[in-house]
Amino acid sequence: MEKKRVEEQEGVPVALPKVDRFGFVKQETGATDGPTKSRSASEHEREERRIRKWRKMIGVGGSDWKHYSEEASCCQEENKERNSRLSTRTCLAVNIWQSGPSAYESRCLRATSHLRDICFRAGYYQRYFSHISFTYFLPTETWSRAKIPLNVLKAYSVYDRDVGYVQGMGFVAGLLLLYMSEEDAFWLLVALLKGAVHAPMEGLYLVGLPLVQQYLFQLDHLVKEYLPKLGEHFAQEMINPSMYASQWFITVFSYSFPFHLALRIWDVFLFEGVKIVFKVGLALLKYCHDDLVKLPFEKLIHALRNFPEDAMNPDMLLPMAYSIKVSKRLEELKEEYEKENGKLSDRIRQKMQPS
Repeated sequence: MEKKRVEEQEGVPVALPKVDRFGFVKQETGATDGPTKSRSASEHEREERRIRKWRKMIGVGGSDWKHYSEEASCCQEENKERNSRLSTRTCLAVNIWQSGPSAYESRCLRATSHLRDICFRAGYYQRYFSHISFTYFLPTETWSRAKIPLNVLKAYSVYDRDVGYVQGMGFVAGLLLLYMSEEDAFWLLVALLKGAVHAPMEGLYLVGLPLVQQYLFQLDHLVKEYLPKLGEHFAQEMINPSMYASQWFITVFSYSFPFHLALRIWDVFLFEGVKIVFKVGLALLKYCHDDLVKLPFEKLIHALRNFPEDAMNPDMLLPMAYSIKVSKRLEELKEEYEKENGKLSDRIRQKMQPS
């Protein structure tokens, strides 16, 4: 009798936890989850159309993406506004910069063991561990899956020893791993940091964070120019962008922003580059402007690190961000910064020289 009962239990499939549209396990509460909970049939159909459109543009394995980009260049402004800002799977929006599997695997094996402890303290697991990629597996298999982001970061630390490992990289690698294989995530991380499509990101993670310093300089001037009243209030309260915006650039908003918003930002970031980070940052400050200008230092710091839920609605925030034009001014501020501090390549070379 017991044997029959065991056999019956073995035949019963394991019940999957309830997850939201992004794969994160839902909390057993009566509260709603904002934009990620109630979605009409028309919204589902619209997203499916968007995914099919991306597949058609990219082609099998991304082979048609270059052709599409060249064909669209003659009407870039019109098509970019319409096509790049689609809330589709991040993995459909890019070409992966790939190499042979042996190159990736060998780098995983060569990485130093002490990186494991560093990565586990990095906050990646608090951010992503509730994703179905982890929670569906048995405990031993969970550990195996948990090693995947560690492998990607270990491999990159061997691939580029000048950068090595910096804490914010875990959040970027973690987001990529939710939508692609371990090896693809590694090579896309390489592409992003080395500048395969847009400006290289490696300056965000090098000694002294030279690119972060440049971006904070640019953002500081943009706030003063686009939001002068708020910029003046920041100056009075001795608030500078390094107190609230460093993580915006280092993790491209993947550190603490709601996932449904971070994913939409990454769709645009992969197509347009870092200027969307400036646009979203300015849009957030503009949306909360009237409240922020009334706050003293302590409350202001807290508010800049904990924006209200209504400000995190992508359907409201992103159109506001798109309306802010910063490209020309960013170039001017970059030139101004380089006149005072030298070109980025020179600053990196100087930082890397032994003292």
